[in-house]
Amino acid sequence: MRLTKQTNYAIRMLMYCAANEGELSRVPEIAKAYSVSELFLFKILHPLVEAGLMQTVRGRNGGVKLAKPADQIFVSDVVKVTEENFAMAECFENGAIECPLVNSCGLNATLSKALKAFFDVLKATSIADLQRPTFRERLGIHEHDENVKVLN
Repeated sequence: MRLTKQTNYAIRMLMYCAANEGELSRVPEIAKAYSVSELFLFKILHPLVEAGLMQTVRGRNGGVKLAKPADQIFVSDVVKVTEENFAMAECFENGAIECPLVNSCGLNATLSKALKAFFDVLKATSIADLQRPTFRERLGIHEHDENVKVLN
């Protein structure tokens, strides 16, 4: 299984905001940190906001932030919002041609177990779990400026 670019960067946006906890993050800064287009990130942002994973703050000093603590946002939450299809084989797809072996084939059961194991790992991994000690520095997030309003 391969996750889409949208899912990859949705997780990265959440990781950036987690690393910048206490301050609003701005999409242009996130785009620059990951060398991706701002428009692409704005498209990803909408479903994350709708799912209650991120919040937007409008205005001149606006930006984005996590909607809840990073240890309460799980990778599975993001994947379910950003991925459209979890069919690992044709027999999993809705409307697929019925296989005559569907009830006697071990492949279907094996792939179902694999998909469950995949989601079990993602359900057990929070955005906070993905953070590393040098993450802020590598993303170009600098220490809090005394003149910048810190969020509660």
